[in-house]
Amino acid sequence: MEPQNQQLSREPHLTVEQVARRRNLSSDTVRRLFLTEPGVIVIKTPKPHKRVYRSLRIPESVEQRVFGRFTNGGRI
Repeated sequence: MEPQNQQLSREPHLTVEQVARRRNLSSDTVRRLFLTEPGVIVIKTPKPHKRVYRSLRIPESVEQRVFGRFTNGGRI
């Protein structure tokens, strides 16, 4: 059995916009849901004296896990 990090690296990763389209949600809502979720890749682009820009890459299994919490009453 592979370690979880290797499994996550081999599966497709989605952008915030892709997840938002799939789930019919706003990009802001998706970003809030996934920003601190384990397994999500957060790429920060700091700019001096400006806000930090973050790009998220969300593995498909993490997307399913998060939305499974909402649809299965918290059971996975």
